[in-house]
Amino acid sequence: MPTDGRLVRGDATRRAVLRRAVDVASVEGLDGLSLGRLATELDLSKSGVFALFGSKEELQLAAIRAAHEIFAEHITEPAMTAEPGLPRVWRLCESWLRYSENRVFPGGCFFFNTGAEFDARDGRVHDAVAAAGAGFLGFIGQLVTEAKQLGHLDSGIEVAQLAFELHALGCAANAGSVLLGGSEPYSMARKGMLIRLRTAAVEPGTLPAT
Repeated sequence: MPTDGRLVRGDATRRAVLRRAVDVASVEGLDGLSLGRLATELDLSKSGVFALFGSKEELQLAAIRAAHEIFAEHITEPAMTAEPGLPRVWRLCESWLRYSENRVFPGGCFFFNTGAEFDARDGRVHDAVAAAGAGFLGFIGQLVTEAKQLGHLDSGIEVAQLAFELHALGCAANAGSVLLGGSEPYSMARKGMLIRLRTAAVEPGTLPAT
């Protein structure tokens, strides 16, 4: 059956709006989004944009989902192409730092920024941002657990603690670079991650030198 041209145009419009929305939110926060603003900036019909999302909250939630897809494309999916165990943990660290340093989102890590914006609030948007953050920390923990089960990490390593430390270093690099500029925070975070992983590894030589 022929594709309905209206559906194709509607999908293209939705993608364009969400791409602009995640970029704006990474700099100005999710509260910086409005349907009217995005319609004006993209030279779209305001009524058409309103029809796609219906409310500011729905736009915010859709932006979070879109950002999660981009996050996965640049971080979690590349990590899963590495060999299981410690190589996969390290690929995740590298991909995460590269995503932030290369400014996939102009404001740095979308979820770091929106997490700081909504951390003390409640409601659906808070819950969606919190779920994304908890999910990523949990994913780091899964890869660390896998590495430990494969014998790549010392049997005494506490998975939750190591995952937390890697996560903290990535967040610190993003925050430092966005606020102060430069790439030094990423170099320091890479070094910190490597030192921590090499200390925990059964065979440190399988990781790059610090």
